[in-house]
Order: sequence, then structure tokens, then C-alpha cells
Amino acid sequence: QVQLVESGGGLVQPGGSLRLSCAASERISSNYGLGWYRQAPGKQRELVAAISSGGAITYGDSVKGRFTISRDSAKNTVYLQMNSLKPEDTAVYYCNAKWIFMGKVVDDYWGQGTQVTVSS
Repeated sequence: QVQLVESGGGLVQPGGSLRLSCAASERISSNYGLGWYRQAPGKQRELVAAISSGGAITYGDSVKGRFTISRDSAKNTVYLQMNSLKPEDTAVYYCNAKWIFMGKVVDDYWGQGTQVTVSS
């Protein structure tokens, strides 16, 4: 059972930056895509950014041009660099590892989440 542990959240002023990290307890197969999701109070969980098993990168429309996802396979870690933060980015951010085979989710892991608060 893979465990994902997020870190790097906190309180930041609008326009500021944060870098989130998600460390896996063991090596994650290249079959897994990695991603970051977020959930604000009263809202559904939404995709922030993801790297597919094939290396394709996807960003949510609201974060394009401001956030960058990256993966360090040697460290079993995925990062989310967040720049130009806005109050609407405030949410709990979750790390996800997902194996999709022939269009179906075969395996799916979630971290416990890290709070990001953007406020002056």
C-alpha cells in the first residue's frame, strides 16, 4: 500500500508563492500518473495539475500559467510550484497517484491533504 505525504502548505499573501511536495513511501511504477487536486469549503474536488504515465501534463484552467507540476522519480516525489497565488486558490490540496488501464482506474492513492490559505 503506497502512502502519499504532502507538505509545503501554509498561509501566504496574494501574489506570493508556495511549493508543495508529495513524497511516496515507495517507488511508484511508471504506470501511474501523478496529480494534484484541491477542494475548497463547499466545493467539489477539482484537478489542479497532473502528469500522465506517458508524461503528458494537464492543468486546470484557473491555474494555467501560474502553477507548475514536476516529478522527481529518483526521489519518489511530485511537486507543485504555485506562483501568483490568489485568494481563490485557498483550499486543501491533495496528492494523487492513479493507474489507468484501458480507460479504467486500476489503482488509486490519495494523500491526507495540505492546507493552502491565500490571504492578506
